[in-house]
Amino acid sequence: MAKERFFLELEPSDAEMKRWPHVVIVGGGFAGLKAAHRLAGKPVRVTLVDKRNFNLFQPLLYQVASGLVSEADVATPLRQMLAKAANVQVLLGEVVDLDPTAREVVFNDRRLRYDSLILATGSGSTYFGHEEWRELAPPMKILEHADEIRRRLLSALEEAEQTPDPDRCRFLQSVVVVGGGPSGCELAGSINELMRHASRRDFRHLDPRVCRVVLVDPGDRVLRAMDPVLSKAAADYLGSRGVELVLGGRVQSIEAGRLTVAFKSPPPGAPAERVLEAATICWSAGVRASHLGRLLADRTGCAVDRGGRVVVEPDFSIAGHPEIRIVGDLCTYTHTIDGKPLPGMAGPAVQMGGWVALDLLAQLKGQRQPPFRWFDFGSMAVIGPLCAVADLRGLKFTGPLGWLLWGLAHLAFMPDNENRITLLTKWLWMIATNQSASLLITGRSDQHMGVEVGLERAERERDSLAEPAAA
Repeated sequence: MAKERFFLELEPSDAEMKRWPHVVIVGGGFAGLKAAHRLAGKPVRVTLVDKRNFNLFQPLLYQVASGLVSEADVATPLRQMLAKAANVQVLLGEVVDLDPTAREVVFNDRRLRYDSLILATGSGSTYFGHEEWRELAPPMKILEHADEIRRRLLSALEEAEQTPDPDRCRFLQSVVVVGGGPSGCELAGSINELMRHASRRDFRHLDPRVCRVVLVDPGDRVLRAMDPVLSKAAADYLGSRGVELVLGGRVQSIEAGRLTVAFKSPPPGAPAERVLEAATICWSAGVRASHLGRLLADRTGCAVDRGGRVVVEPDFSIAGHPEIRIVGDLCTYTHTIDGKPLPGMAGPAVQMGGWVALDLLAQLKGQRQPPFRWFDFGSMAVIGPLCAVADLRGLKFTGPLGWLLWGLAHLAFMPDNENRITLLTKWLWMIATNQSASLLITGRSDQHMGVEVGLERAERERDSLAEPAAA
C-alpha cells in the first residue's frame, strides 16, 4: 500500500512549509469545515478528506425532499470554499482504517500520516435493529435520500393523476413520516403544503382534500426537546393544516405501503395497534454516529456510548491519544456546566470545530486555550410557510416572527454567500406564489437507497470475505 505524501512536500511554495505540522481533518461537515477555515493561512499543513466533494447544509435537506429548493442550493464544493487557503488541500476519499501507533489514516488504498487528527464524520440514521426498513422508508441524511423522497412523492402523485380507482388514489396521496423531532415536523409540514398546493394547482384530476400526511412519534408530544408551549403550538399548527398526529406509539413493522404502530398504553376503547397505509413512508426517528467511531474504539480502546459516539475528554481528545480529536455528531461531550451531552446540531458542531482548531494553534505556540464553553443560541423548527417555533435562550417565538428568526439563523449558518442569495430568492418566491422551485423527478428507484453513510460498505466487504472462510 503506497504512502501518500502531502502535496506541498513535493513542490512546496515555501521551504518553511515542509516543517509545519500536518493536521488531517476527516469530514467536511459543519465541524470539519469550521476547523479547516480556522487553520487556513496558519503555520500548519492541512488535509481535508471527505467521501464527497461538497459541504452539505443538512438542516435544509427537507426542502430538497419537498421540492422547495434544489440540491445545489444546499451544497457547496469543498475545493471552492477552501480555494484561497494555500496551506489546505482537499482529497476525495473515504477513510476505512486508522493506525494510531503510526499516526496514519487509510483511504483510497493509501496511507496518510498526520501529526494531529480531527475526526468529524457526523452521523447517519438508525432503524433500531430493523435495517430491512431502510429501503421501504428512506431516511433524510444525505442528498440522495432527499432526492429519493422527492422522487417517490412526486411519482405517487403522477400515478394518482392517472388512476380512476378512488381507493388507490387515496393511497397514492398518503404519506407517513416517522419521527416527531425538528426534522420530522419540518418534513411533514413541507410535504403537506406541497401535496395540497400541487394537487390543487398543477394536477387536473387530484382532489387536495384526499391528501393525507401522518406524523408518527412514540412520545406524548412532538418536538419533545423544546418547551411544551412550543410543542403545543407546533402540534396545533400542523393539525390545523391537515397533518394527522399519531403519538404514543412505536413502529412495529414496515412493509411496502404499510406501517404498523403499536401502543403500550392505548386510550380506553382504542386498539393496541394501528395500521397506516401510504404510498410514501419517510424515516426521521433515529440517529447513530458514523461507523468511524466504533472503528476508532477497536483501534484505540476508547469508550463509545450506545449510539456509537466517542466519549471525549474536555479538549475533545481520547485517553492516551491527545493528538486525536473528535468533534461534531461523532462525539459525546459531557463536560458541560449541567453535565448534559451537547446536542447534535449545527451550532455546537461549528463551535467544537473552531475551538479545536484554535487549541491546536495555541499548542504550537506553547500556550493554553481557555476551556471549551458552548454558547447555546437556542433551538427552532419551521413547521409551515411563514410559521416556525423558536426558543432563543428562554425567549419563545411562534408564527411569522419565529419563521423570520429561523430564516435569518439558517442564512447566517449557510457557509456560502451564493447559496444565501439563491435561498432567500426562492423563499421569497415561495411566499409570493406558493410554488415550489424544484419539482423534478430524477433518477430511478434503485439508484439512491444503496448509497452508504459511514463505513457500511467497508464493513459489508469484510463480512463477505469472512463468510467463505467461516463456511
